[in-house]
Amino acid sequence: MTVLSLVIVLLLEQMRPLPESRAMAAPLARYAAFFERHFNGGQAGHGLIAWLLAVLPASLACAALSLWLMATSPLLGFFWNVAVLYLTLGFRQFSHYYTDIHLALRMGETARARALLAEWRGRSADGLNAGEIARLAMEEALVASHRHVFGVMIWFVLLPGPSGALLYRLAAFLARHWSGRNDAEFGAFGQFATRAFAVIDWLPVRVTASLFAVVGDFEDAVYCWRTQASRWPDEATGILLASGAGALGVRLGMPVVESGEVTERPELGLGEEADADFMQSGIGLVWRTLVLCLLLLALLGIASWAG
Repeated sequence: MTVLSLVIVLLLEQMRPLPESRAMAAPLARYAAFFERHFNGGQAGHGLIAWLLAVLPASLACAALSLWLMATSPLLGFFWNVAVLYLTLGFRQFSHYYTDIHLALRMGETARARALLAEWRGRSADGLNAGEIARLAMEEALVASHRHVFGVMIWFVLLPGPSGALLYRLAAFLARHWSGRNDAEFGAFGQFATRAFAVIDWLPVRVTASLFAVVGDFEDAVYCWRTQASRWPDEATGILLASGAGALGVRLGMPVVESGEVTERPELGLGEEADADFMQSGIGLVWRTLVLCLLLLALLGIASWAG
């Protein structure tokens, strides 16, 4: 039933993708603002309490409802799985940006690709050339494929019903929403959300990086993971990018010129510099990883049934 739920949701997403801003981002922003408004006193302990109240009751209620529905009617439990996964699994929430940027670069429309990348990343892309656009788009796609798809799938398998998927997406959103605040009034409120998500994402990041290695160039992916990932400021992102770059045989990271200023970044990966052709390879890597995930889950389900 786990694999069937995932397959149905992936097909639904391809046919009727949810608009992230209206379906997920806006409601979650209001949800996070409610806890911030009532609990933020500028201290890390307040953030801990707010995070626990925002994430744990919702996840436990989701698990309890799933177990009750499965006991009452497996069909209702299945529909509940599909409904929650449809809201939390977001393959099309990032893939349309990547596809449009890839097409724009293929057509030689660098200005349009630059504008799409800026909209996707939420910051200026002025001054970037075609190679830098391709490189940054590939980096965004590798991380987004984990945060929106593979991380959600892994926690969906680990916890009962779709509660793991809900837990992961809530934790990811709160970490991103609260950790980006630097004003004095906000204080240290977001520190616990960042640390909590790092713990929750520790295993999924390494599973995703391992899958990238299996479906790509295994030796180079493992080598880059071991020798380069620690150079990246964020450990989890470094692992994903190093493994993905090694698996694809492409160089990511490296300094880029943004808004007239050079942003220093370590080099990740081996081989050639990124371009539109490598963007097509990146699409293949993500799809092969997704197929491998579904195949492994199907084999585990068969083994469990046979046992």
